[in-house]
Amino acid sequence: MSRAIVFDIDGVLIEGMNHDANKSRRWDVTLKADMGIDPKRFTDEFIFDIFVTKVTTGKMSVIEALDKRLPSLGYKGSTMKFLDYWLKKDSVLNQPLVDAIRDFRAKNDNPFYIATNQEHIRAVWLWSNTGLGDIFDDMFHSARTNARKPEKAYFDFISGKIGPQSEPPLFFDDTPKIVDGARKAGWEAMIYDRLESFTTHPWIAARL
Repeated sequence: MSRAIVFDIDGVLIEGMNHDANKSRRWDVTLKADMGIDPKRFTDEFIFDIFVTKVTTGKMSVIEALDKRLPSLGYKGSTMKFLDYWLKKDSVLNQPLVDAIRDFRAKNDNPFYIATNQEHIRAVWLWSNTGLGDIFDDMFHSARTNARKPEKAYFDFISGKIGPQSEPPLFFDDTPKIVDGARKAGWEAMIYDRLESFTTHPWIAARL
């Protein structure tokens, strides 16, 4: 048996929204100019509402949710064009981390996984269009698991899929409450806030 190594997406593998706002790379800075949508309203009235409660848990597709909410936000264009815009803007890889993961994988045979609160379309888009699918063995996103981090059911789903490990899964995430949830599920979970969070972890550093 080997040890699974697991990473979050946003704020870790993707330079996007981060638990620490000072480290966030916002995808929506030109949203008003490009699409006529106020980014704060989009966050408050879409992301923190229907997206979190229904889309990322697999109860509703992101397209259906956008169809419902975009008109009230003043957008009159194509939902598909908006989604394409969003996906492309919010997909900048954390290249130093990706390079470090590739280096580790070249020297070791541990399985690598992604664990993210994510809806189906963006999960597949990132997997297929950013190269993550060439590096990782699987992605466990919340719409697939029907549970969100840090719920125990989320981590139980992954543990059931990856099977017995020689050591607890080693997990890197930028959000403290998610790290706490993973630890309660029996994982070794670490806050990721810079490249060294991964490269200087004692277990990792000994194998790089």
